[in-house]
Amino acid sequence: MSSALYWFRNDLRLSDNAALNLACQQATELALVYCLAPDEDTKWGFTRIGKHRKAFLADTLQDLSQECKRLGNQLLIIVGQPSKVLPQLMRQLNTTTLYCESIAAPEEIAQVEALRAQGVTVTTKWQSTLFDPSQLPFAIAQLPATFTPFRQQIEKSGIRAPAPQPSIERLPAPPAAIDSVATVDIQTWAGFALQDARSAFPYHHAQWRGGATTAAAHLQHYIESGLADSYKQTRNGLIGTDYSTKFSPWLASGALSARQINHAIKAHEASEGANESTYWIGFELLWRDYFRFLHLRYGRQLYRANGLNAAATLAHHTENFYRWCQAQTGEPFIDAGMRELTATGYLSNRMRQNVASFLVHQLQCDWRAGAAWFETQLIDYDVYSNQGNWLYLAGCGTDPRANRRFSIEKQIANYDPEHTYLNLWRHSDSPSPAS
Repeated sequence: MSSALYWFRNDLRLSDNAALNLACQQATELALVYCLAPDEDTKWGFTRIGKHRKAFLADTLQDLSQECKRLGNQLLIIVGQPSKVLPQLMRQLNTTTLYCESIAAPEEIAQVEALRAQGVTVTTKWQSTLFDPSQLPFAIAQLPATFTPFRQQIEKSGIRAPAPQPSIERLPAPPAAIDSVATVDIQTWAGFALQDARSAFPYHHAQWRGGATTAAAHLQHYIESGLADSYKQTRNGLIGTDYSTKFSPWLASGALSARQINHAIKAHEASEGANESTYWIGFELLWRDYFRFLHLRYGRQLYRANGLNAAATLAHHTENFYRWCQAQTGEPFIDAGMRELTATGYLSNRMRQNVASFLVHQLQCDWRAGAAWFETQLIDYDVYSNQGNWLYLAGCGTDPRANRRFSIEKQIANYDPEHTYLNLWRHSDSPSPAS
């Protein structure tokens, strides 16, 4: 009999989960665990995980816990650094092997290395991209330097994304000592986040809550409603729930996979025909893949102050940065975006670009501080995409143009000509729910 532990990371689902499938195939007993990060502050002086992120994660874990229970096991939710709490848990449960997904970001790599340094047998599996690295028409070391040739080579090669793996029908039984493990009440841990009726992702409503169950329902609704067929025309919207796919919070937590989305879109295209908008959804998934492959290619270099741009020089004006965080820059359009972010934990892609460009190029602040603030606030925080997008806007990524400074006047003229968004978020209706 082999007794193992599966460590959920950014893959909080039971379907299309290759790493979990492997654990289920090889273990006769399986403990399922999620490690909540202990509260800590960033180097910039604010908490690393804000109230909105906690609330959405709590709902996601609650959904996963219910699914695990339905399939004959239970999810253990514990608090602590994985390198400390997981070896202790394995000894307590007498498990011999740990399984988890592979994440190619420095902190996540260090977590696995620290476990192995203590003698823990760790089996990892890469599973977060649409395409597997082995499918690419080039070695990771020859990853194209910018996105467009990457996309062109992928499309020219004709490779197809693998179909999502089916949902697990039955989980192995947990180890006998499972009842001796002290776990955390996830809702108590999450605390309370104020809600705002103006939110473009109202996660406090049932159809927008975290978890694979809601994610699957949203994916089905999005396609059947016809919204997928108009995505390219609406994707730069600023207000409401329908202007973009809104897949990102579920993708970031792993409640939904890129392959599940792609499979659903391809089925829709086969039935109703492809169009520019359905192509563009795939285009966005390719960008997501590219940021992940950049991490495989460059690793820690992406986390340097100047990123991949040796010529970059960084300034940081602390007072400007905190005025930006507090929506007190004096630029009404930017302050509107920053109010939406702290009030809801969400922000449109268009506004993310605007507020990021303003922080780096107008306020002359370190892009890493902005990336940290997004990590704190966003319910769809994803380490790969967050780092990749901030590097790009700061001119420190693979396309190191020195100045991606947005014209606020042009942005308003193009995307908010009636000042509808600006007026909606001109004031905060309630105190900031995140700190």
